[in-house]
Amino acid sequence: MSIVIAVDGTAASGKGTLAKRLAAHFGFHHLDSGSLYRLVALGVLEAKGNPSAEADALAAARAINPGRCNDPAIRSAGMGNVASVVSAFPSVRAMLLEFQRTFARRRPGVVIDGRDIGTVVCPDATVKLFVDAAPEVRAHRRWLELSAAGKSPSEAEILADIQARDARDKNRAIAPLKPARDARLLDTSNLDIDAAFAAALALVKPSVENALNSPAKG
Repeated sequence: MSIVIAVDGTAASGKGTLAKRLAAHFGFHHLDSGSLYRLVALGVLEAKGNPSAEADALAAARAINPGRCNDPAIRSAGMGNVASVVSAFPSVRAMLLEFQRTFARRRPGVVIDGRDIGTVVCPDATVKLFVDAAPEVRAHRRWLELSAAGKSPSEAEILADIQARDARDKNRAIAPLKPARDARLLDTSNLDIDAAFAAALALVKPSVENALNSPAKG
């Protein structure tokens, strides 16, 4: 059985960056599950469909191309909002669930980040981490990121988008965003990325090393 580090959390909390660094540290495979939903969002828009129509979202999920996970087109704030809309559909989540669970079986281990990895996708993960930060902090981080990319967003608008996205993610009927009961909680509000990574590593390393040294891994 593969080792699985599940990293869930809110938008712009730093979970994606932490997941990548944890994967690099342990030599594990990494999957940003949010990119799958962003690809569905992109597919709907490219097909000139309606993101709020489940049939359009499901058609895009069926035609998803994971090879486009690094496409810059899916990284905009607007695409993230559309992804939050399509991810609320049960049929879309079911379509992508098997892909994620198949990925989770890769050896020697995987790090998967998202919003329901520890609660739904991999409830038996080796270790679970839930990352959060104050909405205002997350909005400022996103503003800095977009500004560095040459864009001039309104920080107030970004905060409003993050708060709306939090509400959708936490209140949806299927797989709402919440910490798994056995997740280790990490608040990155007052941490830079290096300090956040050190804290995340301290939280997950004992479980990972225990699994690596377990006779069952042989």
